[in-house]
Amino acid sequence: MKFEFFQLTPYRDLPADFAERHNSVWVDIPSELFDPEKGNVMFNDALDEMEAAARAGYDGVCINEHHQNGYGMMPSPNIMAATMTRRTRDVAIIVLGNSIALYNPPIRVAEEMAMLDCISGGRMISGFPVGTGMDDNYGYGINPSQLRERYYEAEELIVKAWTTPEVFSFNGKFTQLRYVNIWPRPVQKPHPPVWIPGGGSVETWEWCAEKEYVYCALSYSGYKAGKKNTDGFWNVMQAQERPLNPYHLGFLQLVAVGDSEQEVADKFGPHAEYFYNKMLHVDPRYADPPGYRTLRTIDEGFGRSQGLKPIFGESKKAEGDGTAEKMKAGKTKEITWADLLREGNIVAGTPKQVTEQLEEVIDTLHVGHLMILNQFGSVPKELAIPNIEKTAREVLPNLRHIWDAEGWEDKWWPQGLSNAAQPAALG
Repeated sequence: MKFEFFQLTPYRDLPADFAERHNSVWVDIPSELFDPEKGNVMFNDALDEMEAAARAGYDGVCINEHHQNGYGMMPSPNIMAATMTRRTRDVAIIVLGNSIALYNPPIRVAEEMAMLDCISGGRMISGFPVGTGMDDNYGYGINPSQLRERYYEAEELIVKAWTTPEVFSFNGKFTQLRYVNIWPRPVQKPHPPVWIPGGGSVETWEWCAEKEYVYCALSYSGYKAGKKNTDGFWNVMQAQERPLNPYHLGFLQLVAVGDSEQEVADKFGPHAEYFYNKMLHVDPRYADPPGYRTLRTIDEGFGRSQGLKPIFGESKKAEGDGTAEKMKAGKTKEITWADLLREGNIVAGTPKQVTEQLEEVIDTLHVGHLMILNQFGSVPKELAIPNIEKTAREVLPNLRHIWDAEGWEDKWWPQGLSNAAQPAALG
């Protein structure tokens, strides 16, 4: 079992009445709410938290790409990744994404990931998200009906550039290049592992199965509601008669650990409520532009309540999606800490309680890569780092054995250089 620390880099100081006064945390969030001096602190805190996770024993650190928002301030995840290549050792650096459909030309992703792979000594994982409607369609102006077609073409070009030693020409619908000849080239062969973040799309499930890319189910509705998404992927794998290798799946889960339930509620409750009531305050028009979702995905019930047949075990607790329903309904009622615990949005409690809950998550979803948010919403660094360290020290060692007896191979993990160059000492 592998565990990755997931870093969003949220803006932690939105006003208390943000959701009442402003339309959305994405796309048209007022720029005057961003304080660059506070941004200086927040970016450096985020990097400190990632480095703390690497030291504490997480297997990898995850970063991501978003635009024009206060939810996750990483318009360029490769900048964050570059700092991590020099400040960490023996930990995977997972870039979820680059949003490859936004690059013109997409060859830039192939070059930058190859460069990062060389600097890190072969520790990179390259994520290829299709991207959100807020980022891709409204923030960057991509026609939603063309988004997936652009995405497939970009992936074809990037992978061919990584794996073709000779100069070649590329004549796509959206990109035409007379000469493709990337320098540098990645350390890992044939190329860095590819992970695909997704929120529930038939096409993405099928594509990950056919391409043998890791499917990463990213959702803040928690593992009970998230099972619908992961079951969709496993149903596709089963239909294609492919191995149900748990390492083929990643899942995102918020986690808070303390010495008692009350301590966790007191310390993390307000920050979790900040996250769900402010940072997920998105105008529905931005989240789902016409043409963004296909009819097949809509027919599968994503955005509706239709369930999918479970393949792996049922949850020991009654499944529900009450928190998600509040979010869909425009949050007429504030989401509370109690809501989040009841629905499984956040796994929280003592180390023993969190261990038991995460074991249920892993077993129920049949997941081999668990991506954990120990920092969420307005959680300050002084609270995030102890949460990171306590999770890594008192929870994760109890879970690492879970898939050992079944003999599954993790084919999607970096195989770095054994003799990678190290930074010279400062001074």
